[in-house]
Amino acid sequence: MKICVYGAGAIGGFLGVRLSQAGAEVSLVARGAHLAAMREDGVKLITGTREEIVFLPATDDAAELGPQDYVIVTLKAHQLAAAAAAMRPLLGPDTAIVTAADGIPYWYFHGHGGKWEGRRLASIDPDGRPWDLLGPQRAVGCVVHPTAEMVAPGAIRHVSGDWCPLGEPSGETTPRIKRLATLLETAELKAPILSNIRDEIWLKLWDRLGPNPIDAQPCATLGMIIGDTEWHSAAPALMTEAAAIGDRFGVAFRVDAGRRTDGAAGVGAPKTSMPQDVERGRALEIDALVSVVQELGRVAGIATPTIDIVQALVRQRARSLGLDPQAVPAAPAVEAVAAD
Repeated sequence: MKICVYGAGAIGGFLGVRLSQAGAEVSLVARGAHLAAMREDGVKLITGTREEIVFLPATDDAAELGPQDYVIVTLKAHQLAAAAAAMRPLLGPDTAIVTAADGIPYWYFHGHGGKWEGRRLASIDPDGRPWDLLGPQRAVGCVVHPTAEMVAPGAIRHVSGDWCPLGEPSGETTPRIKRLATLLETAELKAPILSNIRDEIWLKLWDRLGPNPIDAQPCATLGMIIGDTEWHSAAPALMTEAAAIGDRFGVAFRVDAGRRTDGAAGVGAPKTSMPQDVERGRALEIDALVSVVQELGRVAGIATPTIDIVQALVRQRARSLGLDPQAVPAAPAVEAVAAD
């Protein structure tokens, strides 16, 4: 089974090593110092006190790799449009594209059914490139819950987690998703096949929507934000608005906003992905985490006053720092999917 991990940063590198150890023929698309280190010294995966080094084909040019059975995309969501054309050489007649970024994916309404079937979302696919160049019919949803960090170029630490649920947009259990689930399980990752992967996509989005854009304002830690009384009114309001929108589209949330917020309080000091991106000078994930929820609210006819305000504030902060994804050219190959 040939698998390319496109965007092999922390999470992508972690998945690449695990899938290779499970017997897949894995290649990586990466860039910069990280790519150079992996080519020279292999990918170092650190898990607890164990260190493993695995040599995998790595490139910044997907055309060198040829058609794959699966392309696992671990780019951040706002990078996909710029990368779509470069991914085309990886696509054979039956290649599946496994989307593993946080937020609503470009294919969201493919296989959805009902009056929204096939609808495109301008906030996450403004020029239609992923939809047109990659094709929604190739898509397989994956929600990646493991966390990993890049401790040095070519070196990745697996921090925690092993749960990577999968789902077809249609909810079917197809041969391609069964093969992928079996491989992930062989790689010691839990990969249940869900009949509605959108529920899981929304649940993780829900987690990010509350703290991420608020954290990006002062660049505070999650623990500091949760301890702030104003946050306790703003974040649940964001989550309540999002829950109403998700409900309109048939999403079932298995926990309520209060429990999710209280659960985050136990995380403590770590910063979420947006303040980390501010500090590192990277474009912020505004559209996939915030703007798309605002757009879906418009589609559903649901008012989003809190989301509107927070979206405007985080967009202005991104513009002031030169980190607005609508203005910053996307990197040609990779950044790690944030794992906050």
